[in-house]
Amino acid sequence: AELFAADSYRDYLELHGLSVQLAEALAEYWHARVRAELGISAGDPDSLEQMFRTEYQGCRYSLGYPACPDLEDRAKIVELLRPERIGVQLSEEFQLHPEQSTDAIVIHHPEASYFNAGGRP
Repeated sequence: AELFAADSYRDYLELHGLSVQLAEALAEYWHARVRAELGISAGDPDSLEQMFRTEYQGCRYSLGYPACPDLEDRAKIVELLRPERIGVQLSEEFQLHPEQSTDAIVIHHPEASYFNAGGRP
């Protein structure tokens, strides 16, 4: 906010982009860690390309994306997790604040997939 207010738009956009990527990387790290703790990470892919194609067991569904488009469902997650304990708040528009806070629904069933119409290939 300080960079934006100071008209330092390039610095603001670079910091914003970095924070978006770091939030996603951290979410993926925790998803991998959960798979390891559940004992299902042996099938995790070796290559980054395979990881991007989510060629591992389970999926991490984030609200607001096509698989879970209804942001209002976030209120249910907030009720369960109580993120205010760590300083995260839910806005009237069902966005998490501070910016780059994230949540997800993680399903580890072997057939969990994005837009699974006929099972995994």
